Amino acid sequence: MVTENYESSVKSEKFKVDSTIIDNYVEEDRSASITNEFGHGSGNFLTAYFNIVCVVAGTGTLGLPKAFADGGWLGILILILAYFMAVYSGIILIRCLYYKPGHRLSDYKQIGVAAFGWVGYIISSALHLLNLFGCPALYLVLASSNMTAMLKGTVGELNYKIWAVIWGAFLLIPSLILKTLKEVTAIAAIGAVCTMVAVFIVLIQGPINHSHAVEPVVHDSVIWTGFPIALSTIAFSFGGNNTYPHVEHALKKPHQWKYAVTAGLSTCTVLYFLTAIPGYYSFGRNTASPIYNNFTGVPQLISMIVMTIHVIFAIPIYSTSFSLEFEQFINCTDERLGKLGSWLGRAVIRTVTMVILVVLAAFIPFFDDFMGLIGALANCGLVFLLPVLCYLKLTGVRNKPWYELLFCLLTLFLGIIGCIFGTKSSIQALIADFQKSG
Repeated sequence: MVTENYESSVKSEKFKVDSTIIDNYVEEDRSASITNEFGHGSGNFLTAYFNIVCVVAGTGTLGLPKAFADGGWLGILILILAYFMAVYSGIILIRCLYYKPGHRLSDYKQIGVAAFGWVGYIISSALHLLNLFGCPALYLVLASSNMTAMLKGTVGELNYKIWAVIWGAFLLIPSLILKTLKEVTAIAAIGAVCTMVAVFIVLIQGPINHSHAVEPVVHDSVIWTGFPIALSTIAFSFGGNNTYPHVEHALKKPHQWKYAVTAGLSTCTVLYFLTAIPGYYSFGRNTASPIYNNFTGVPQLISMIVMTIHVIFAIPIYSTSFSLEFEQFINCTDERLGKLGSWLGRAVIRTVTMVILVVLAAFIPFFDDFMGLIGALANCGLVFLLPVLCYLKLTGVRNKPWYELLFCLLTLFLGIIGCIFGTKSSIQALIADFQKSG
């Protein structure tokens, strides 16, 4: 029934998004004055930029030095390729929303339906939900672990699961107050600044630790057996594109999207290199994830504090994205239910969402391998596979230049490698984690 609704909404002669229709959508740069007539977005370039940086950069920054330790210095090449693929993916994903002139699809799942029918709906929905719940659950894991570690031995020491519940209850407040992604822009900006502070600490403290190392630091050029898990971690680092339709929808001028996503992912990649290379250089095969576990004292404490702030501020972006989609699906609007009724509907949806996140975080407290699983199973599909497949299906293959098609093939190849073998390695690692903890 749900699938039929999506198919009918996509194949219908009149596509309706927020009950408005754009008369003449022009995608190219000459449309600099056009406004987003599909919604009431009033956001600008910086709105989208900070949302992208806050969602994408974060826990991936902390895990990349370990990804280099898993795959060797080959990780530099993988990271560069992943950057170009992520930018390309982010641009063509939004083009898919407007593949039919005069109409706009509303989210990632509708793109899947438009391209591949009910099969596309099932696959895109599964990956979308896994990412949408897995990433914020992982952020709760990190925040709860950090609080447990920072307050250990003090009067504020609490169990890890208790901290997960506390953070969940705390984050439910802004989730109930803030209605759209436009209203979490300030939160996103703060989160982006926190990530930069953590990168600066790694950049300075890493080489200092290396210079005082008692034993030689060992590095590897290539570790082929660790290539899949390294690729999946890097894929996780560029995740978040399932929130892009909502971020773009908040823009007043949709033509700015391509610049915002390029600038945002470029900033993230610079931060990644400033963390991954010094981190792996400093600790080699002994690199931990998150990287600040290799530090001690004040540098570790500051890193924990700023990254806790970052992930806590990033969670509302994910939870709000899911809520907006579900609320639109069930037509939970002020016009239909009234202001009080629509608020109560949103409150129920967002409370249930937060409860699920807390449960996931409480029972899967293994940051490194959990991140690898989300990156392999969800992000490789969402970032490298689905956007390319849907774009080629919706817009055609023969109208693309040969070099673009070659790049698409390379993107699909790496996505398949990371998805299959990265998932296998991450599941094996998680099984080992549960066995050790048991």
